[in-house]
Amino acid sequence: MATGRTHRPATRSRGIPEATVARLPLYLRALTALSERSVPTVSSEELATAAGVNSAKLRKDFSYLGSYGTRGVGYDVEYLVYQISRELGLTQDWPVVIVGIGNLGAALANYGGFASRGFRVAALIDADPAMAGKPVAGLPVRHTDELESIITDNGVSIGVIATPAGAAQQVCDRLVAAGVTSILNFAPTVLSVPEGVDVRKVDLSIELQILAFHEQRKAGEESGQTATTPAQPRTAAPARTAAAAAGRKGPEGDVPAVMPA
Repeated sequence: MATGRTHRPATRSRGIPEATVARLPLYLRALTALSERSVPTVSSEELATAAGVNSAKLRKDFSYLGSYGTRGVGYDVEYLVYQISRELGLTQDWPVVIVGIGNLGAALANYGGFASRGFRVAALIDADPAMAGKPVAGLPVRHTDELESIITDNGVSIGVIATPAGAAQQVCDRLVAAGVTSILNFAPTVLSVPEGVDVRKVDLSIELQILAFHEQRKAGEESGQTATTPAQPRTAAPARTAAAAAGRKGPEGDVPAVMPA
C-alpha cells in the first residue's frame, strides 16, 4: 500500500482554489452519509443543503473536478465519493503521529474516524517517561526520544501536535526536521514553519470565544428591539412611564467583551 511519503494530492497541480479544497471534506461527509443510506443520486440543491453551502458554489467547486452531473438526474453519489476522495488523497494510506498524549491527545487517539478516512495512527508520542509503554487506543505510547526514528520508519508526512503551548514549537521543529510536511496543531499557539510545510490550527477556545461574541451580539440586538418598540398611547400615566423608563436596561454596546484566552 502506498504511504503519504510517495504521493501528494493532485489538487494544487490542477489549480483547484484553496477555498474549494476546504469545502471538499464537507461534500465528502455529506456524500458518505448518503452512500451509507444507499442513495444513488443527489441533486446539487440537496447536496449543497447537506453540506451547508449554496448550490451555485457547489456546482462551481465540482467543475474544478471535471464533474458536472446530469440534468434532471443529479450527481452519482458513489462516483463523487471516489472523485473527491482521490482529489483529497484519501485513496491511499496516510500514516500519522500524534505528539502529546494528555487528555486531548488520548481523545484524538481514540477517535474512530481516522481509519475510515484514509489515515492510520502510526504512533503516539509523549515526553513523559512515565507514559512510555502505556497502551492508549491499542497503541503503546512512545517517548519523544524516538520521534525521528518513528517518522523515518513509518514514512510519516503528517504530524498532530496536542502538547502544551510551551512545547509545541520545539516539537514542530523536530517534526519538520525529520521530514514531516503537514501539521495539525491543537496547541494554543502559532507555529513558525519553513516554506513548503502546511499547518492547520484547531483552537477550541477561539471557536468558543467567537460563538460567545455572536451570542452577546444577538442578546444586544434583542434588547435593542425591545427598547425601540413603539411607545404606548400618551394616555398612559406619565409617572408610570417615567418609572418604567428608569428601570429599563439598554444594550451594552457594539463591541462585546471577549473571554480571556
